[in-house]
Amino acid sequence: MKVLLVPDSFKGTISSERAIELLKQAVDTHFPGSQIMGIPIGDGGEGTMKALIIAKGGTCASCKVTGPLGEPVTAVYGILDNDTVVLETAQASGLPLIDSSRLDPVHASSFGSGELLKEVLKKGYRNIYLTIGGSATNDGGVGAATALGIRFLKENGETAAPDASELSEITKIDVSGLLPELKEAQIKIMCDVSNPLLGPTGATHIYGKQKGVTEELEGPIEKGMEHFADIVEQTCGFSIRDIPGSGAAGGFAVPLLAFAKCSLCSGIETVLEILNFDRLLEGVDLVISGEGRLDGQSSQGKVLDGIGEACKKKNIPVVALVGGIGDGASQIYNCGVRSAMSSVNNIMTAQEAFSRAEELFLDAADRMCRFIKVGMELKKEG
Repeated sequence: MKVLLVPDSFKGTISSERAIELLKQAVDTHFPGSQIMGIPIGDGGEGTMKALIIAKGGTCASCKVTGPLGEPVTAVYGILDNDTVVLETAQASGLPLIDSSRLDPVHASSFGSGELLKEVLKKGYRNIYLTIGGSATNDGGVGAATALGIRFLKENGETAAPDASELSEITKIDVSGLLPELKEAQIKIMCDVSNPLLGPTGATHIYGKQKGVTEELEGPIEKGMEHFADIVEQTCGFSIRDIPGSGAAGGFAVPLLAFAKCSLCSGIETVLEILNFDRLLEGVDLVISGEGRLDGQSSQGKVLDGIGEACKKKNIPVVALVGGIGDGASQIYNCGVRSAMSSVNNIMTAQEAFSRAEELFLDAADRMCRFIKVGMELKKEG
């Protein structure tokens, strides 16, 4: 039997690589002699860069950039070949870079992510994948765009702050100083959500809370973002606000879509394309995937959705091992995933589940393999 293991990371507990090791241990025990192949995976969120570096045999490089609150940070990026790099905004502007007690959605800036992009462009890379999960910013991408040479001007002619604090004061956008290398590059912004920029499902209302947006701040920040969108659209001449995914990472992609001809793309579809996933499926009998939580969002452009749909076309069964199961989880069965099993096997606190993550995962992998074995035996008897 040929088995392909393609789990996502279980955020904060188990990496994709470790999940593969544990799954392989269970498969080896129950199906000795099987041909097992493991590929780390991601859907455009945190960890996607590392997964691609491992899967493609790439290397890492780093540079100093400005962190979300102004402190210098070292951002790592992945080099996949002589012309191709993969960047994570989380490396420069991510939530992990700020202590939870210091979250500041008004002044947190994506400037460092722009510096990171500028760094690889100046080094000559022209095929760029940019993942935008895990952002600590809600600045509409003003910070990153400022680092790339765009000027956001207030009525008095002064440059607006490269954060969310003065979005409502911007009256003009000067793109004459935009980094010329951007015109030569193909930049794909990998996104794992489809939220628009504004409104009840937009950047501020859906993702603001995790970045420190309080009820008191929500209204003013949304109003500033709406004004900013008006100015951007007046300048570029087309609508940005309703593009699916424009609300990801606090609107990070908005100026790049408007003025740098970058494109938003499905994170998981792009990852599968980079990995040449269809070729990896050749001769495979079973695919085992997984993620930290399976719920209604999992069937909307996440890892399990992408893998399930790819395998469904080739009639290859997919099963998933997940940390927890929430509302709407059954929708994933319409996407090619045949069955899913949770690693949490008893009533326990989240803290206990996190602290016992590997133990619970391996136990679930063992249970999953036992069920698969029963199915194979029934097929033989039939």
